[in-house]
Amino acid sequence: QVQLVESGGGLVQPGGPLRLSCGPSGSLFSIIAMGWYRQAPGKQRELVASITRGGSTNYADSVKGRFTISRDSAKNVVHLQMNSLRPEDTAVYYCHADFLDLGRDVVDDCWGQGTQVTVSS
Repeated sequence: QVQLVESGGGLVQPGGPLRLSCGPSGSLFSIIAMGWYRQAPGKQRELVASITRGGSTNYADSVKGRFTISRDSAKNVVHLQMNSLRPEDTAVYYCHADFLDLGRDVVDDCWGQGTQVTVSS
């Protein structure tokens, strides 16, 4: 089973930066794509940013120009650098991965447990 562990969440003032990290581990796998989602109270979970194995990135309109997703291909660690944070960015942020399970030779996906990001003065 592939496991995803997020870190880096916390309380930050408006305008400040925060960096989230997600590290997968577990059985043999090959990452296809990874992404960050977020869910605020009373709202649907939404895609924030994603990155493919080839390095192609995609961002929600609300975070373009402020957030940057990157991946360490050797460690399979994905980072989300968040700058110019706003109160509306407050949410639980979840790491997600699409991967090839090398033991079963099937495509699967998994979610991290989530990390709280609170933007408030």
